[in-house]
Amino acid sequence: MPGMMDTVLNLGLNDTIVEGLAKQAGNERFALDCYRRLLQMFGDVVLGIEHDEFEHEIVMLKKKAGVKFDCELGADHLRELVSRYKEVYARNRLELPQDPWEQLRMGIDAVFRSWNIPRAVKYREINKISGLKGTAVNVQAMVYGNYNSGNGASGTGVLFTRNPATGEDRLYGEFLMDAQGEDVVAGIRTPTPIAEMKVLMPEIYRELHDTVKGLEVHMKDMQDTEFTVQDGRLFMLQTRNGKRTGAAALRIAIEMERQGLVTADEAVLMVEPRHLDQLLHPMFVSEKAYQRDVVAKGLAASPGAAVGKIVFTAEAAEEAAKAGEHVILCRTETSPEDVGGMHAAEGILTSRGGMTSHAAVVARGWGKPCVCGCEALQIDEKRGVMTVVATHQEFKAGAYISINGATGEVIKGAKPVQKPSAESGDLATFMKWVDARRRLKVLTNADTPEDAKVAITNGAQGIGLCRTEHMFFATAQRIAAVRRMIAAVELNSPQADEALAELQGYQTQDFEGLFRAMDGKPVTIRLLDPPLHEFLPQAEESGACGACGSALGRLCDQLAPELGVEPAAVQAKLEALKECNPMLGLRGCRLGVLHPDITRMQADITGASAGC
Repeated sequence: MPGMMDTVLNLGLNDTIVEGLAKQAGNERFALDCYRRLLQMFGDVVLGIEHDEFEHEIVMLKKKAGVKFDCELGADHLRELVSRYKEVYARNRLELPQDPWEQLRMGIDAVFRSWNIPRAVKYREINKISGLKGTAVNVQAMVYGNYNSGNGASGTGVLFTRNPATGEDRLYGEFLMDAQGEDVVAGIRTPTPIAEMKVLMPEIYRELHDTVKGLEVHMKDMQDTEFTVQDGRLFMLQTRNGKRTGAAALRIAIEMERQGLVTADEAVLMVEPRHLDQLLHPMFVSEKAYQRDVVAKGLAASPGAAVGKIVFTAEAAEEAAKAGEHVILCRTETSPEDVGGMHAAEGILTSRGGMTSHAAVVARGWGKPCVCGCEALQIDEKRGVMTVVATHQEFKAGAYISINGATGEVIKGAKPVQKPSAESGDLATFMKWVDARRRLKVLTNADTPEDAKVAITNGAQGIGLCRTEHMFFATAQRIAAVRRMIAAVELNSPQADEALAELQGYQTQDFEGLFRAMDGKPVTIRLLDPPLHEFLPQAEESGACGACGSALGRLCDQLAPELGVEPAAVQAKLEALKECNPMLGLRGCRLGVLHPDITRMQADITGASAGC
């Protein structure tokens, strides 16, 4: 559960110990930096003081000092910041315990409590993690990436042993000089690519490279590691199997098998079903066509195309998704509290943060397009406005944008997308391994000849379910034909045969296409099973047919002349079909019992088409 549980760093400092730490390190600024970090994190995580109260104080101090980043504040500034943070405690009628053991006890309790905070619960729900009773708490000594005695470099970083977006076999990550680990993942500063460590700290880079590659061999999987360099000495903080996109998962599994690091059996288990699903996500029809509408460019954090309306909060993203809308979640930076909205959104855009920030890591794990660290944009979540800094162009909530997670481009408007080709050398190799090991026949759900062709290309051995009612959703003409059929058979109209004949033409064409695509493979067809609410507009509570202007009224006015009856008769009959529970209603065999001509028509089609 990366980033979901709470953490308390620098624990154990107090007004006395901070002075001793400054003397021991020979660096007052370092000690005060650690103390202000403890005050902020302990107040937020353990005591429940709003994070924004601390953030306001440091923003105001940086403005006063005329600096942009936290690391530019000097010792005098940090001593003032410590005082300001203590005032935040006082305003909330709280104080930092001066007893380190009491800090430890309270910190442990806070981490245990964080098992049930909303973001952790939501993460387990989304990732289907269940059956666990709780968590353990790690207590360990600190190493300091913000330590600087003048004898060596210090910094911290996050590193993947392979590219988690593409699977390329080279180190992929970022680091920050004079920082602690939280600074990298929180996106407070835009970090430096890991490749630049070769120049800044060549010996440390070689040691880091050899260490993480050794971890990869031992763990038999791509590793996501965190490290700190304290005064010229490398410390490994943690390692875990890295989250990755579908394309990366496939490439990593294939290449690690070729390199002899895993067996084919182990490689198959490294690729999850959702990874293969990601390979079928939409891509832009033409990247050249939209270039004039590119308004900004950030870091290409997670590939794929996403198009949707702008929302600025996780809650707005979840509400929009429930309403069936496609949205892009735009944030200055994401935090674990945003996971629900991130999951609901089509894509994620942030103005701060690097390739290993929270937004980037979570988006890649879910296969969602993500552009992060887009400093050309200013995102004001409170006002609900995103501004392009260079041109002052504004985008408000509800405006359409597109993002390209493979290039980092942010594009004005909704751009056309298409599904990528499912044919790939690596995919073909992987599916051969899978086919050699599976014991199940794989059938597809397909309702159109086009879907059937795609399924066959992807190795389906037949159609397990063809829902004939879905064949009529493709065009307005087909929906209109179903409506005429429903009205005609309900009214026992002479036009019923004509309506059924029109449907028969559509279905004959579709069934022939399905059977040709399947080429003798089994096809299971479900006869017309329409939830009527999907085909008929809903009646309004008041108003007469036609005159009220309701969608149902207009439909009755349209159908009446075709059926040779009064509009009122059509409306009365259609309103009688109202279903309290559409999942019961006239589903399946009951429709055929009431209107056997429909079942007879479909049986004739399938029999004739199968002989094509």
